[in-house]
Amino acid sequence: MNNMNFFDDKKRIILIAVSVIIFIMVIVLFWIFWKNNENKKLEENAGVVTKIEKNYFKDISGELEAKSAFVFDAKTGEILFQKNAETQLPLASLTKLMTVLVSSELVSKDTVITIRQEDLNIEGDNGLLVGENLKFKNVSDMTLTASSNDGAHALASVIGYIRLKDGEKTEREMFIDEMNKKAKEIGLAQTFFLNESGLDESDLVSGAYGSAKDIAFLMNHIIKNNYKLIEATKYPVLRISSDNKNHLFENTNQFVENIPGIIGSKTGFTDLAGGNLVVVFDVGIGHPIIVSVLGSSKEGRFDDVIKLVNSSINQIGQVE
Repeated sequence: MNNMNFFDDKKRIILIAVSVIIFIMVIVLFWIFWKNNENKKLEENAGVVTKIEKNYFKDISGELEAKSAFVFDAKTGEILFQKNAETQLPLASLTKLMTVLVSSELVSKDTVITIRQEDLNIEGDNGLLVGENLKFKNVSDMTLTASSNDGAHALASVIGYIRLKDGEKTEREMFIDEMNKKAKEIGLAQTFFLNESGLDESDLVSGAYGSAKDIAFLMNHIIKNNYKLIEATKYPVLRISSDNKNHLFENTNQFVENIPGIIGSKTGFTDLAGGNLVVVFDVGIGHPIIVSVLGSSKEGRFDDVIKLVNSSINQIGQVE
């Protein structure tokens, strides 16, 4: 009897020992499996970090002539790069983006604009004739693509006359008021307009002021609400016809064909502003990027934008 109890106790001890060993083995195997998975995740994450770790904008700020610059991903809302982005500077002819935007909200694209002598008295000559009748779309395309001061003045004066009434102000003054109202509506904190073209008012006062960030957000508003307004600006030349003349205009953005996937652009230059430029281009299908520079030189603005465009393509390309 005692022998049987001894053997039963021995079996029980062996069974417990085997169970403990199996339990420990299961724990060890589970730990090894878990550790392998964790290592794999770390390797994968390390790979992702390696991919996005390089910042293609890191050293570019010192290479730019522009006093101010802003690069905005219109798809994600991400700011890719900024340099003095909220500094208020003269806008020059970037002003005309707002001129055309406000005009488009006051009249239809088929509205006829008659060119008057006072329109042609403005600095710059685009070959328009007094009494020439042009559709709004032709005038707006010309105003942006050729940066026509005549066109901007005609839009402000004629559309102000057609749609805006105020006994104390001229049609043009009322139109400029609408431009400033629109700037507030969109949330352009640094932007205000003194005229419709952006021409310097004097040796000390610009025709409009704003920031690189504001201009990018203005362009973003346009492409989201009426991208056709800037469609003509992606081509090197513009051809339009009136009732008595054909016109050919060259794009003031001489690098328009050098920007892949370009959607639109606008140049600006005055003595006070220096060289300004804003472009919007697709870095991928349905992925617009907006680049704006203010306070560069007449030639340097193009070099600045090309550098920022290339950096944008490289930066986004490494994670897509």
